[in-house]
Amino acid sequence: MKALAAVLSLAGLAGCATFSDDARFSAVEQAVKERTGADTKWTRTDDEANTVRGRVKELLANPLGPTEAVQIALLNNPGLQASYAEVGIAEADLVQASRWQGPRLSFARLKRGDEIETERGVFFDVLGLLTIPLSTRASESRLQATQNRAAAEGLRVALDARKAWFQAVAAQETAAYRAQVKASTEVSAELARRMAEVGNFPKLSYAREQAFYAESVAQLARARHDATAARERLARLMGLWGEDLAFQLPERLPDLPGSLREGGDLEAQALAQRLDVQGARRDADSLAKSWGLTRATRFINLLEVGVLSNTETGQPRQRGFEIELVLPIFDFGSARTARAERLYLQAVSRTVEAAIEARSEMRETYSAYRTAFDLARHYRDEIVPLRKRISEEVLLRYNGMLMSVFELLADSREQVAAANGYIESLRDFWIAESDLQMALTGRSPGASRAMRASTPASAVSGGGH
Repeated sequence: MKALAAVLSLAGLAGCATFSDDARFSAVEQAVKERTGADTKWTRTDDEANTVRGRVKELLANPLGPTEAVQIALLNNPGLQASYAEVGIAEADLVQASRWQGPRLSFARLKRGDEIETERGVFFDVLGLLTIPLSTRASESRLQATQNRAAAEGLRVALDARKAWFQAVAAQETAAYRAQVKASTEVSAELARRMAEVGNFPKLSYAREQAFYAESVAQLARARHDATAARERLARLMGLWGEDLAFQLPERLPDLPGSLREGGDLEAQALAQRLDVQGARRDADSLAKSWGLTRATRFINLLEVGVLSNTETGQPRQRGFEIELVLPIFDFGSARTARAERLYLQAVSRTVEAAIEARSEMRETYSAYRTAFDLARHYRDEIVPLRKRISEEVLLRYNGMLMSVFELLADSREQVAAANGYIESLRDFWIAESDLQMALTGRSPGASRAMRASTPASAVSGGGH
């Protein structure tokens, strides 16, 4: 009984982890809040679901901005909710790792003639009890790594929602301009048809006007589909369906900011803040602790202490204890130890790789951000004003009967094409700006995205006259 008391006292000293009220999710909430400025939540009860639903309805009541789109996605995206559940699972694993398996009971009854022998035993997994602290520390490291991955997934969804908002607004604005082009070419084609009917218009010029109109109809159809597709992608990221799909977007993209963010110490910020780098470090730390556990148990695979009590017919009761020790005669644990050590070295290499990639992505993403800003500013300050001045001169010449109506309409199409180019460059800037923000906190999927070239005016207008 003294052995039993000693084992039970060890169990009390080992202690057990318990389930927390927030399922260890507050660390994820804080990480996402610090990096996005928006709230996120793992919805686990009907009351929480109703609260989220009310918040989403409130945000959808007004025209949707990029900040509101990110907030809705962080609260309402079902895939993100599934990822957040991994934190709760990791917490359950931690609690399980901190708990001792407890005693194992055995009972045997043997009969020989009139003699009956009964054997009772209680066995305690002493090795499992002694290694609980090591197992708990390893599970804690795995929980922290899971929290990092969940926060990184939240940042990814926030980035995707922000970029999808800019793409949806840009596609909507482009479709509106394509409609203007179509209206312009329709007027030109109708005028050409009437003049051709009375023999006052060359057949080649008439065919060109009809071709321009046909092309503008096709371009408008594609632009409207692109706007629908971009809007649907935004809706999916925000987890919207049913009546919520009637959300409103502003008519145009935000203007360029007055100044650029300086490159400065962005690389250092990325190494300090990026969740993928932090996660790689935690994985290496977790494996290091697991390696220590493997080395501690390499020579003893199973150690159990048992309390026995035997009774036999006509004989006094037998009491005693039994120690069961499995010795690795053929397996001294060298393979398991070597595997654990090599897994750790692999994790260290991946941590170094993550740091190198973080610095490189930061430099590449900043270059894309700076280039997109310069292009959008060039369109705003040079191309669009030049097109406007040309249009004003063409209108003056037309009013002075020095240019034909077809030249006036052609110039109008080219001016709209320049405006479309500015829309695309402005969209690209805001997407690059979103990628830059993501590169500071996690792996940016836009680091290798090539800069899009705006469509030349001649491609839209179909050439000169």
